[in-house]
Amino acid sequence: MTTLVTQTAPIANDTHGGRAKCLQRLVRLDLPVPRTVALPFDVVLEIAQGQIPDLQAVADEFPQDALLCVRPSSQDPDWGGPGAVMNIGMNDARYAYYCERMGEGPASALYTRFVQSYAVNVARLDPDMFDDVEGDGREALLQSLRAYELETEESFPQDRVTQLTAVLSSMARAWEGTSARLLRQAKGAPADAGLGLIVQEMVFGVGTGICGSGVLQLVDSTTGLPQITGRYLSQSQGRDALQDTADALYLTRDPRGPSLEEHAPEAFEMLKQHAALMRVRLRAEMQVEFVISDGELFILDGVRVSRSSRAAVRIAVALADEGIIPREEALMRVQPRTLTELLHRQVDPRVKRDVIGRGIAASPGAATGKIVFNANDAQASAARGEKCILVRRETSPEDIRGMHAAQAVLTERGGITSHAAVIGRGMGLPCVVGASSMRFDLVKGLITASDGRMFKAGDEITLDGTSGEVLCGAADMLEPLLDATFQKLMSWAKDAADIGIRANADTPADAQTARNFDAQGIGLCRTEHMFFDPSRLTVMREMIFADTSEGRRAVLERLLPMQREDFIQLFRIMQGQPVCIRLFDPPLHEFLPTSRTGQRDLAEALDLPLSDVTRRIEAMTEYNPMLGLRGVRLGVTVPEIYEMQARAIFEATIEASRDGEPVVPEIMIPLVSAKREVELIKASVDKIAMAVKSERGATFTYRLGVMVETPRAALRAGEISPHCSFLSFGTNDLTQMTYGLSRDDAGRFMSTYVQQGVFPEDPFHMLDRDGVGELLQLGAARGRAAQPGITLSICGEHGGNPESIDFCRAAGFDYVSCSPFRVPVARLAAAQLAIADKIK
Repeated sequence: MTTLVTQTAPIANDTHGGRAKCLQRLVRLDLPVPRTVALPFDVVLEIAQGQIPDLQAVADEFPQDALLCVRPSSQDPDWGGPGAVMNIGMNDARYAYYCERMGEGPASALYTRFVQSYAVNVARLDPDMFDDVEGDGREALLQSLRAYELETEESFPQDRVTQLTAVLSSMARAWEGTSARLLRQAKGAPADAGLGLIVQEMVFGVGTGICGSGVLQLVDSTTGLPQITGRYLSQSQGRDALQDTADALYLTRDPRGPSLEEHAPEAFEMLKQHAALMRVRLRAEMQVEFVISDGELFILDGVRVSRSSRAAVRIAVALADEGIIPREEALMRVQPRTLTELLHRQVDPRVKRDVIGRGIAASPGAATGKIVFNANDAQASAARGEKCILVRRETSPEDIRGMHAAQAVLTERGGITSHAAVIGRGMGLPCVVGASSMRFDLVKGLITASDGRMFKAGDEITLDGTSGEVLCGAADMLEPLLDATFQKLMSWAKDAADIGIRANADTPADAQTARNFDAQGIGLCRTEHMFFDPSRLTVMREMIFADTSEGRRAVLERLLPMQREDFIQLFRIMQGQPVCIRLFDPPLHEFLPTSRTGQRDLAEALDLPLSDVTRRIEAMTEYNPMLGLRGVRLGVTVPEIYEMQARAIFEATIEASRDGEPVVPEIMIPLVSAKREVELIKASVDKIAMAVKSERGATFTYRLGVMVETPRAALRAGEISPHCSFLSFGTNDLTQMTYGLSRDDAGRFMSTYVQQGVFPEDPFHMLDRDGVGELLQLGAARGRAAQPGITLSICGEHGGNPESIDFCRAAGFDYVSCSPFRVPVARLAAAQLAIADKIK
């Protein structure tokens, strides 16, 4: 049944849609809303199926001579809907009447608009058929009517109910069409989402006296700051004022041109009052669609203002600060993923983009710089004070120095958890990977855009790691928003969240970023990244080439003070917060040069024959190094590395504790798969701890734990946990090993797999609850059963994913750890999950 929109009518979002419910709220506020009838979802569905209700009854709700407008009312405005159709009921007789009342020009404009809209939206005729319509007024109307009659071979319908029936049927069928269904599903709507329709009496923005239409809002959609924005156009209908027309007026007084405030001061003042009332009573910043007819103001609609991420934060916090909404609701109104746009520079959404390629948006933010094709050139550019973009086929640990020097990274290969993506997110470096739409020729130093344009070293490009686009030249940017408003929202989120949020941080810079975002400690410090510094790399290689345990220890003695200083800085920056340090993990071959030039330089540095160097490198080659001699296996077979690291940690603990709160380091053993591995490393670490305490005459405590990243470690957690203080699940490698799938190569086919329903989502991007999740649950349950007080966490890239945080909360984990720049995202997601649980 259809419903007249009154203050007490039974109208709800989930039966009639958001627009209908908003109009009822406006009616309850006694705002000047034209008479409106709402058609619920079930009636619209019946119309789509050809079951037409008594639409004469709908028409009878309005004066017999009134023209009507039909607009969509979906449950969520973001789901869209068919375009509005105005001036229903216009016919030859009404046209003659309006010619006498308002003049031939305005009357012809009303009728012409309806004829063309009806032809395109209802009769489904090609809009091009009206391209030959020339002039305006009566002549344009007659040409439009003739064009309609020629295409349809019938006269334009004159009966209001007939017109209304056709319009409602067309809009209902359009909503149920395949294209519309796919489009709204892409926006998050369920497949069976309903559509309501509203029929509203037309108020003309054309005619005699002061007439026009426009929109107004009280905040800027980009910044969220208080500012009256919008436009008004005399002699117009609907949202005509938003079209790019020189005739539109500003709303407030403006030196650039005339304004509504000057043109109709009384209507403008009343409009501001209505907008302010809507803001308070509807508890949201609203965009008001209005019309002025012969000086009288009417409110046609109100929708939440469109908003950028920074505007969403400012609006939510402002509403909470004024007591319009509670803090919990303010937190729920900001999408966690949109926070990433606030933490990095972004391409200004108002600028035109010259897109030359696309890839996977692997690390958010945007940057402009000159193209360089290797790490050395990136460092040279940084030394000259020039901004650069590092372009590689794919990155490796040897590129980390270049990544630090670059503004952004672009790779031809890789996926969401490839080396470039993971390191980029950790550093807050914009990154686009898997840019297969472009051709890379690193030998010639060229990249070819998808449209054939070629770019060489030194050419300027812009990389948008948020959208995955590569742009030609420099683009205007919006700076990060980390102001007091953002900090206030984050403090509210911290109070509401019920799971800890730590950061993955490998360097003092990473740790400082984590501290700035108020991370509750470091959940993963990957110590191997500390060894790629040029001053340490040669020493590291010398250790690898040492033939005896004594030789390795002698070389590592030179690395010890460097490593100790690293840890002292981390401990001091975190100021008493927990710091979890993962012992050395990667295979040693990653530290050896692969090029002939690099091998020659190494031979010279070590004073060895080139043949000895190449032979040693070949001997260390592994068929599958990521499953070979790395992690705890190195700690067992080459114990000198872990011994040096343990000593550096303990000596740094003593040093850092002198200046502030006592440090309790957490030492994590990587790639464990057997209890005996833990026993051997624990015995070695305990021995080093006793030696340091004795040598320094100091006391300290530490916690030893395991990084669970093999399926066997998860399954045997009951045996492993009695030897540990914590289990931290490394979901990157655990996902790789569970699937038997390389995260670096998955990007080549993952989109096809997702599209064809093999996987619901990229398991490296969103935690696989069924497979990997079951291993997490088994490991957690068996670990806690054997040692009830053990700390549980995840420290893979999934740690910043809201869906993964939901899983971890349900599984009883103590904290998640993610890249520093994802800490705010994870914290807000955790807060929203906790609030949602309380609401239940």
